[in-house]
Order: sequence, then structure tokens, then C-alpha cells
Amino acid sequence: MLPFPCPQFLGTCTDVQHVQSCVRPDSPQVIHTDTWVSFVGGGIISPLSFPSSSLHHSRPHCRCTIDDRVTRVAWLNRSTILYAGNDKWSIDPRVIILVNTPTQYSIMIQNVDVYDEGPYTCSVQTDNHPKTSRVHLIVQVPPQIMNISSDVTVNEGSSVTLLCLAIGRPEPTVTWRHLSVKEGQGFVSEDEYLEISDIKRDQSGEYECSALNDVAAPDVRKVKITVNYPPYISKAKNTGVSVGQKGILSCEASAVPMAEFQWFKEDTRLATGLDGVRIENKGRMSTLTFFNVSEKDYGNYTCVATNKLGNTNASITLYGPGAVIDGVNSASRALACLWLSGTLLAHFFIKF
Repeated sequence: MLPFPCPQFLGTCTDVQHVQSCVRPDSPQVIHTDTWVSFVGGGIISPLSFPSSSLHHSRPHCRCTIDDRVTRVAWLNRSTILYAGNDKWSIDPRVIILVNTPTQYSIMIQNVDVYDEGPYTCSVQTDNHPKTSRVHLIVQVPPQIMNISSDVTVNEGSSVTLLCLAIGRPEPTVTWRHLSVKEGQGFVSEDEYLEISDIKRDQSGEYECSALNDVAAPDVRKVKITVNYPPYISKAKNTGVSVGQKGILSCEASAVPMAEFQWFKEDTRLATGLDGVRIENKGRMSTLTFFNVSEKDYGNYTCVATNKLGNTNASITLYGPGAVIDGVNSASRALACLWLSGTLLAHFFIKF
């Protein structure tokens, strides 16, 4: 393989499996650069053909190094003459001649496109006979995501299909990754389509589509999936308080969309300002506050959490000193008995 000279401002040159390219050390992903294709020899080089990679929208240069034995020179693309000496035959304004001297004959293609890919031939006429040498230009295009699904909201248990279409040369690899999980566990699939059946609430969040072909930095886009599910009460605790003190009952519910709360005592719905209570809802939490607890405030209260997919409720007890609050778990047959510390308890009975 003959040396592949690279202009100093482009940095270093590499030759890997006969594919030669110039890379700027300060910007390895640069898109607008110059690629030089060089021919060296007496009259013209020995018969030689090698591919040269060039980035989309770059400016590849094709250069023949010649000597005084050459009488006529021309550049061709396939069978089409681009330049013959100083005479331009091509009607493409992007193709220009750079150098035409006794030692060098160079052309440049500005803003190279994928349609410029193919063989380019330097043809010279010497005193003896014509000689030619050919280079095959490969145009590389950075990855670009052209079409991706919009953010989507679905109900739990539904099926979801996300689409991510990308172009590039070589053809980019498309990868989907779930960003809302622990690092290293977010890989989902390596395909343009991401299909999720019977989606669960923990599968909500951002999904990242990445298109990569090693020509430039990957193109990355994101899609958000929102999973709706009915409320479930995750926290509801009985509370004991003495007469005349402040008492607070709390109820926490998870739901998407956010749950709306209601409080009941027996069949009566409670409201802020009535009977000396205040109801306050903040996000997932609802509180029922008694500013001055009286005997009539003791008893069972029901917290109801509702959204468009359903509702759920929990019973919460406000009790006073010495009260015994019991609950039986039918699955475990366990009995829980609670009373306030510092109060007298003579005895209690358990009946089956």
C-alpha cells in the first residue's frame, strides 16, 4: 500500500483493511472535513484501487501526483468525464479543480452526498501509452433519527408499541433503553420497534432510543410512557389521643392519575370547617385533623381514594386512653391489641 498523505491540519491518517481516512485529533466526530485521495508515481502510479471513506457533507479531494512524462490528464466518475486538463466537462458546480501543475492534478467535490459514492479514475496520457488508476469513494452518513413515537399514556395491562426509525451509512443500530430503572438494568431491545404487552406500573417512565453507526456520535431521542392504575392505600394508621388534645389521622394512596380523597364517619361525609375538623390533601397524602378532641370524636373513620380507574378505602380509628383496638387477620389468624401507655388496663377477653 502506498503512503496516504494527510494535510497537517487534519491530524493523523490510518489505514485499516485498505480503508484510509483522516481524523482530527481535537474533534474525532467532525462532520465537515477534507478527505484526500492520493496517487503517486512516475507518469502515474502502478495499477492501484482502494476505497476511501468520506463523511456526508465533507469535501473529498482526489489527487494525482504526476511527472513530466504526462502529456494529458483527466478525472472521470465511472464513465463520465469530470475534468480534462483545465476544461470542466461536469455540469455539477460542486466539482472543482484544485491543482493542475506538472507534478499534481487534483479535484475536489464540495458538500459530498451519497449519490457521489462510486469509482473515480485518474487517467493520464504519456509518451508511450495511457495509464489509469481508480479510487472508490465510500460516503459515510452520521446516524439520524427521522421518526419516533410521541409520549404516550396507557392503562395498566394494555399493550404499547414504540417506533424509532433512523437513517445513516452504514445503517445504524437502533437500541431502546428504559431510563427509569437501576443503572445497568435498563436495556430493553435492539430493534426499531419496542413492544410491551400487559404493561405494569413499574414500566412507566422515559425510554431512550439511540441510533449508532460509529461514524459520529449517536443520535438520541426520548419517549415518556405514563401508566395509569387505580388507587391503593399504602399507609393508614390508627391514632390514639386524649380529650382536649390535637389528633391527626393520615391516609396515603398511590395512583395515576393522582387520587382524590374523601373522609367519612359511618355514613356521613366530613368536610373542612364542620365539627372542628380540617381535611388537607397534598399529593399522595390526606390528613384529617381534630383541633380539640372530644369523646364524640372517637370511633372509626373511612378514607376513600378515587381516580378514573377505580377507588379503594381503609378504616382508621381515633381512640382515647385505655381503649383497646383489635384487628384480626383472617389469613394468619393473628390478633393485634393496642392500648395507650400509662393507662390502666384491668383485663380483656378474647372470644372465638
